[in-house]
Amino acid sequence: MKRSFLLVVLTICAFSLSYAQKPAAAVDSSKYSVYWWHSKDMYDHLPDTRNEIIFLGNSITDGAEWFELFDNKRCHNRGISADVTEGVLLRLDAITRLKPAKIFIMIGVNDLSRNMTVEQITANYRKILERIKSETPKTKVYVESVLPVNPATGMALNHTNRTEVIMELNGKLQAMAAEFGHTYIDLFSVMADADNHLPGKYSIDGLHLTYEGYRVWVEAIKKYVR
Repeated sequence: MKRSFLLVVLTICAFSLSYAQKPAAAVDSSKYSVYWWHSKDMYDHLPDTRNEIIFLGNSITDGAEWFELFDNKRCHNRGISADVTEGVLLRLDAITRLKPAKIFIMIGVNDLSRNMTVEQITANYRKILERIKSETPKTKVYVESVLPVNPATGMALNHTNRTEVIMELNGKLQAMAAEFGHTYIDLFSVMADADNHLPGKYSIDGLHLTYEGYRVWVEAIKKYVR
């Protein structure tokens, strides 16, 4: 009886230890879509082409053809649709292992749509910047503001009704960029209309960009890319 009990205890301990040692990505897999995992798998295994210029973010970054927009083969898209700050942390190894020349990061609007607070988002954002600094210290980092949105379309309302909190978050990101010595790029002001909304010519759904919207983005950052 004692021997059986001991075996049960040892089995439970072994299972608990193996579970504790699983990577966070495996434990949290249900939070992310099949597309997210497919994209992460690709980014984990693509070769290093040296001196990359990485565009890191969610669907707004994912939706651009950065290589063609800049006519620069060093530009690599590392956006994933629906990604959040926690997701960037889970897949950041694939970025930092490349030791890229530059990283342009825009992330946060999906966190807001999931009712995360500005404090929670900036805490994750700080972890992202700390890891980049630690793992690839020579990389130049450009913190891009979250873009304006427009609720008038009646679409993506969990995202497009967040103007005030987006502006609050951007203020925190600007201060954090200065703290880390990174360049902050205020794309919100570049794209917003008089009501601090994203104009229709830049977006059909009030969230994602048209080609014209991406052209404005490119013009705003081309001096940093080149």
